[in-house]
Amino acid sequence: MDWQTELDETSAALAVFREDRPATGAAFTAMHRAAMGRDGSMTLREKELVALGIGISKQCVDCIGFHVQGAVKAGASRDDIADTISVAVLMGGGPAYMYGVRALEAYDQLVDGA
Repeated sequence: MDWQTELDETSAALAVFREDRPATGAAFTAMHRAAMGRDGSMTLREKELVALGIGISKQCVDCIGFHVQGAVKAGASRDDIADTISVAVLMGGGPAYMYGVRALEAYDQLVDGA
C-alpha cells in the first residue's frame, strides 16, 4: 500500500462528504480539536499514540495512517509507534498484530520515504 496516496484519496473523499454534509464535518472537526487541540495532562504526542492504538485495535486503516502522521508531527519516534503497536496487540490480539504491522509500514513510508 502506498500510504501517502491512501491518505490523499481519503482526504479527498472526506472533502466531498463535508460539502454534502457540512454540519457533520464541522462537528467532527470540533470534536477532534476539543480532544487533541491542546496539551492537558497528556501531551499531543501521547494522545496521538493512544488514537493510533485504538485505530489498530479497531482495524481502521485510514485512522492508522492519519494518527501515525499526527504522532510523528507531535514528536513520536519509530520506537514510540512500535511500543504502541505492542500495547494494541495485547489488547486486540491477532487482528491488532496484523494492523500494527501496517502502522510500522505507514511510519516507514511516511517518514523515511518522504
